[in-house]
Amino acid sequence: MNASPEHDRGFQNLSSGQFLTTHWSVVLQAGRDDSPEATAALEKLCRAYWYPLYAYVRRNGHGQHDAQDLVQGFFAVLLQKNYLRNVDRNRGRFRSFLLTALKRFLINEWKKTQREKRGGARRFFSLDEEETAEARFVAEPASEQPPEVIYDRGWVALVLERALAALRAEFKGSGKEDLFEQLKGFVWGEKNSLSCSAMAEQLLMTEGAVRVAVYRLRQRFGELLRAEIANTVATPAEVEEELRYLITVIRGGMEISGNTVVETL
Repeated sequence: MNASPEHDRGFQNLSSGQFLTTHWSVVLQAGRDDSPEATAALEKLCRAYWYPLYAYVRRNGHGQHDAQDLVQGFFAVLLQKNYLRNVDRNRGRFRSFLLTALKRFLINEWKKTQREKRGGARRFFSLDEEETAEARFVAEPASEQPPEVIYDRGWVALVLERALAALRAEFKGSGKEDLFEQLKGFVWGEKNSLSCSAMAEQLLMTEGAVRVAVYRLRQRFGELLRAEIANTVATPAEVEEELRYLITVIRGGMEISGNTVVETL
């Protein structure tokens, strides 16, 4: 299968112990320097985290348009100012850093952004992304859970979806996208209703071949998920810690993943 270069780099670095080229590690390594590489890595991470942040702000009681402006304003400050100067490089989870920075922004910076008319500030992300985030937020089941829980659920959904997208891209690159769609239920969402023997009959494969394919699918998904997480932490040890936390969030009530993801990991 043809692996996605971006995800493969993260996993190769994780496997070999060379951990400096994952996105968050690049940002932390740059430290206080105004490095183009660090800026690009930070922007890439921020783009991925648009929805968890947006969901957090919405759950804090802000309406759609105010939440959009708040998140845009937050990214403007984050990417233009040196928010990294106080980051502890020994405790560098991007997920935690980003939420702490957002909370600080909501307390200290929002009054400044109120002086600007809507649309007057530089918008770092497209309006399409904003509208997609709102549609997703509205579609989620109503919940009285704290904003921090909503944020963590958004983070879990993010890393699972990105890992699954990378896995789908690998199958598509090798001309096996149809096989992926048939077997993904063994990895993602509720358990596949078909047994391996029934799936084998449907796919005109032997049961043994299906079992091997499912095993490899799950194994690769786990690798890609760890690679995705690796891009958001500072040390290899934190990957497994974040993975354990991800499983805790799933078991705590996430409906998008059912039981299959936990069994896979």
